[in-house]
Amino acid sequence: MELRGKQKRFLRSEAHHLTPIFQIGKGGLNEAMINQIEEALEKRELIKVSLLQNTDEVAEDAATAISEAIQCEVVQIIGRVIVLFKPSTKEKYKKISVNVRSL
Repeated sequence: MELRGKQKRFLRSEAHHLTPIFQIGKGGLNEAMINQIEEALEKRELIKVSLLQNTDEVAEDAATAISEAIQCEVVQIIGRVIVLFKPSTKEKYKKISVNVRSL
């Protein structure tokens, strides 16, 4: 699902008040973390991931790796914070994706 400008703007405004729930540190991005991010996206649909100061990862590279691994959309990258969106497959968790689809 490719996001249009209006949809990205809506998701950015929704993500503004979120705090990052994942932090990529000196261990880097690994398979276990990608699985946890995928599970969190299933329940929340919109999350923030931050890169700590001691990591060797670059935000753009980490965002690309995550989005390719779990087929999610990168909404925004600001500095060392990545905003990710993926519509939930379960009906009870679909709160944000319903609003995004209507835009």
